[in-house]
Amino acid sequence: MSSPAESRQAKAELRRNQIVAAAKVCFRQYGFHAASMAEIAQRSALSVGQIYRYFVNKDAIIAEIVDRIINDKMRRLEDLSDHINLIAGTLATRTLYQLPGQNEDDHLLMLEVTAEATRNPAVAAMLSDAEARLFRHVCRNLQQLYPSFSDEEIAARVEFIAVLSEGTGYRLLTTQKADPKLLEGLYQQAISHLFRESATPNE
Repeated sequence: MSSPAESRQAKAELRRNQIVAAAKVCFRQYGFHAASMAEIAQRSALSVGQIYRYFVNKDAIIAEIVDRIINDKMRRLEDLSDHINLIAGTLATRTLYQLPGQNEDDHLLMLEVTAEATRNPAVAAMLSDAEARLFRHVCRNLQQLYPSFSDEEIAARVEFIAVLSEGTGYRLLTTQKADPKLLEGLYQQAISHLFRESATPNE
């Protein structure tokens, strides 16, 4: 049987989840800038006052959404042992960090966050911090697989992959002109070369 403190904590977590779920829908529908706390409250079946008990403002809700998405990506990228096929396959059909099974809305929400970051310094700071955490996470995992590479060499490779990923994300929102299976083969060649032990920028 749970204690009163545990019951309160569980209820608070339930309310936060309820608010986050409603906010995601509102942010996707109206954008972060235009969505109001009143609309989030209405969709979550809570009052605005109740929302402020759990989040001090709209930016705090955005921060929670970004944190959850990044943490989920980090969990999904915990095992990079088959990283060449993983990266190539996901780049060919979706962005690197939007892995199979991930909610499509999460990818679109992160694009909304990027747009909001151009207007809102607080959102820009939280996005920068979140992306830095994810970047370090991937670098640490790959460093374990390739201990002969320096930190700088690993970081350069992750940055290269991130550029491919960002470009893929944009192309998927417009019109991707190439066959994903052909793209996957090209990505496999490129990623394999990146992680050849003898690979250097001059090769």
